[in-house]
Amino acid sequence: MPVSAVVITRDAELWLEEVLGPLAICDEILILDSGSTDRTRQIARASGARWHEQAFDGYGPQKRRAVELARNDWILSIDADEVMDKETAEAITAIDWETQDPRTCWRIRRRPFVGGREIQHGHWVPDPVVRLFNRRHHTFSPAPVHESVKPTGPVFSLPGAMAHHSYGDLAEVFRSDYHRLKAAEYRKKGRKTPGVLNLSARAAWAFFYSLILKRGFLDGPAGVVIALSGAVNAVLGLALAGEPKT
Repeated sequence: MPVSAVVITRDAELWLEEVLGPLAICDEILILDSGSTDRTRQIARASGARWHEQAFDGYGPQKRRAVELARNDWILSIDADEVMDKETAEAITAIDWETQDPRTCWRIRRRPFVGGREIQHGHWVPDPVVRLFNRRHHTFSPAPVHESVKPTGPVFSLPGAMAHHSYGDLAEVFRSDYHRLKAAEYRKKGRKTPGVLNLSARAAWAFFYSLILKRGFLDGPAGVVIALSGAVNAVLGLALAGEPKT
């Protein structure tokens, strides 16, 4: 199958073996690492993956470089905490690659987990992401965080899903690295920090949207924490961008 699976990693040993297993359907597995000190490299080698290294410069730039390094034009991009299920893998192998329009993309639904618990409501759900595409027509946006592939042609949904194991527990939901990357991007663009009332309204709306409109309350206390993380995400990068540099 003329598809390269690309994965960016850094200290990704926790889920990497499970992530790489389903990717054996691909002609190539390529890993671009940014300084792992755990067993990431050994796990990658055991899977037969090609190994490259590059200093981390944001999620968008890192994924764009991984796409460039691949041998094939058809790219399956998977994060180091995403485990693709059998149904999705079988659907990918059933695609007739010889007749495919290179402008076509496919999205895969993500099932978010916190620890061993699946989150089924709130602003995280649903979470379809474009992950299968042809690099002659598409690649990731250069955004340092919340990067994505912007389709320029037809987009289809693959059956099945992939489990997304981003957080070991609820405390990890509040990731400071994401907010600092967003703040740096806002500073680069010269975006000004809104006033107190504006930030308060943004946070309140994000919390209400996730907990009430998206029925996050059905996930219990986890739904409350995730709604709070949405509120923080709506304002913290902007607030940090306005702080004086030390």
